[in-house]
Amino acid sequence: MTSTAARFAAVYAVLTAAHEVGDYWAQQDRDALAKGRPGREGRTACARHVASYTAVQALALAAANRGLRLGLGWRREAAALVMSAATHYLADRSAGHWQEQEPTTTLVRLAHRTGSAGWVQRDPGAGMLLDQAWHKGWIALAAAVAAGGCR
Repeated sequence: MTSTAARFAAVYAVLTAAHEVGDYWAQQDRDALAKGRPGREGRTACARHVASYTAVQALALAAANRGLRLGLGWRREAAALVMSAATHYLADRSAGHWQEQEPTTTLVRLAHRTGSAGWVQRDPGAGMLLDQAWHKGWIALAAAVAAGGCR
């Protein structure tokens, strides 16, 4: 019997590694360029990216569950993947918007509200760092859901 803590650690590691593969290797250039654009074009590009990202995470999680005999239930796995996908989509719609003076996306507005606007304005890499921190935080919560730590 695997403890909840051990399941959490394994799932977090797997989802984080799969995040890196899905976010960088599986993402098509056309989607990376368009996912932050307004309207249907941006929404469609972001949805395509999140679909491939989620497929990578799902395959990795299924393989780890089977190979490591984690005993994860499919409902918890699905809930974790939905959480990761939805929050990933929300973040990635901010692509190309981080340095806006008048924020138009949820994460950029959040950055302004939490006092990060100055940093984002001064440092062209700040948006990417905030984006990745957002993803990793949600991956941790998704791992807790999958592991059975959140009821």
